[in-house]
Amino acid sequence: MNARTKDWWKSAVVYQIYPRSFADSDGDGIGDLRGIIGRLDHLARLGVDVVWLSPLYRSPQADMGYDISDYQDVDPVFGTLADLDELIAGLHERGIKLLMDLVVNHTSNEHAWFVESRSSRDNPKRDWYWWAPPRPGHVGGTPGAAPTNWRGAFSTPAWTFDEVTGEYYLHLFAAELPDLNWENPEVRQAVWAMMRWWVDRGVDGFRMDVINLISKAVGPDGALTDGVVQPGETLADALAIVANGPRIHEFLQEMHREVLAGQNLLSVGETPGASLADAVRYTGTDRHEVDMVFTFEHMNLDTMPGGGKWALAPLRLPALKANLSEWQLGLADGWNSLYWDNHDQPRIVSRWGDDGELRVPSAKSWATVLHLLRGTPYVYQGEELGMTNAHFTDLAQYRDVESLNHAAADLSRGVPEAEILHALSVKSRDNARTPVQWDATPQAGFTTGTPWLPVNPNHVEINAADQLDDPHSVFNHYRRLIALRHENPVVVDGDYRLLLPDDERVFAYVRTLGDTRLLVLANLSGDPAPVDLGADEDLLAGEVLLSTHELGAGPVLQPWESHVILS
Repeated sequence: MNARTKDWWKSAVVYQIYPRSFADSDGDGIGDLRGIIGRLDHLARLGVDVVWLSPLYRSPQADMGYDISDYQDVDPVFGTLADLDELIAGLHERGIKLLMDLVVNHTSNEHAWFVESRSSRDNPKRDWYWWAPPRPGHVGGTPGAAPTNWRGAFSTPAWTFDEVTGEYYLHLFAAELPDLNWENPEVRQAVWAMMRWWVDRGVDGFRMDVINLISKAVGPDGALTDGVVQPGETLADALAIVANGPRIHEFLQEMHREVLAGQNLLSVGETPGASLADAVRYTGTDRHEVDMVFTFEHMNLDTMPGGGKWALAPLRLPALKANLSEWQLGLADGWNSLYWDNHDQPRIVSRWGDDGELRVPSAKSWATVLHLLRGTPYVYQGEELGMTNAHFTDLAQYRDVESLNHAAADLSRGVPEAEILHALSVKSRDNARTPVQWDATPQAGFTTGTPWLPVNPNHVEINAADQLDDPHSVFNHYRRLIALRHENPVVVDGDYRLLLPDDERVFAYVRTLGDTRLLVLANLSGDPAPVDLGADEDLLAGEVLLSTHELGAGPVLQPWESHVILS
């Protein structure tokens, strides 16, 4: 059941677990490995093929585990290596593979490598990280003295001055997450050795965090250089400067040769800022880099142009359809990662759907249009239940460093707190990180203690216990979608053609493989939507495989009504 045959992941569905919020076995309010082990039958019943574990390595938890201090140990808050071995065995017994999160753009500032690196300018590991003296004519630690004018991802400067050696170190994210210097071959060899260690332990692949940031462009002198500061800003966006750097393909091809080749391991690259052209280079079958990438383009369609994540704008469905279709057609020689939710994105049913009275058909229809595209679908924990955003009403309820830094920066600029809270309620990463809602008990069956992040009060109505045996539940809709991918080759291998590209309410497309045609038809709005497929009207006469509404597709789709029809 666990053989890794060539391209096995093309018919697979991946389930992402954010361990801190999945299931707590010991009552400390934080999810852990034994909690996951206790819920494996839930995953087996859902029918997923792969579990992707967000980081559970040893970590000071400055960024919820993405600041790793030991790549070859489990943080005690989550359990032990023995627990992880038991989890791997339990997954494999159920025919489920394991995808580990690989975070190697940066480490924790408490990692032994960085402790050595910062100890002196002549330490052998000094150039395992990016160090630079203050800007000429400036005193270290004073305004304007940073080596470049870069702003990191969390609304703070990308350089921190270190008093010990009188130099700055680079961190594209929080100051506790110093960037590794991939120009140094010793760094790369250490990463390859660590990856091989995990493969030997039984993992089946890697999801590679911000992997397209590892190659930084340098000037003729080998130093990093200033970027362009946009109007209204004081620093240049570092991620835009370094994304898809000059040696990124060389580094990924080396990783493939050294670790991945010949083992049919799944490799998934998270690539913020990557275009379709970039993705073709990352995933082309003759490139030997990664199997698929996470695109962010569709996740940015509800922001104001040039305004960044928090500048909210309404989603236009034609724009979403055009973007997804471009990637469907443009990656014909590569492969798509298909996702709405993850640990960094809000809940789709709240973001673009209806998380009120029509939550169930809304959640089902957003799932339907995603899962039957060409690519590998990802289900984020709780998505299969139709979990919603947190709807926090106070800044004190948030724990996410990105959200808190954004709020602090906006408050300092005089932005009204109500406006900040609204943006956070829509886009904060904490929306995805509230505990999984297992049942209607006081802490949703997540913990017997006090959860690290408040449980959503709507767990009384939205929970797994109420859905497992309900044939009309969101959970069982996801089960059927996953089964359709396993049972119908047209879902995996069929061509893609978009229908009704300009319709503001209806998302419709057809997948074709030989004489087999699969129509996906969904009203992604809260209003009735008339449908005229014109020359494709005959597609409606096939076998209905899955629907949100018991009556077949008529000339007008009800709000959030969707159908899957095989002919």
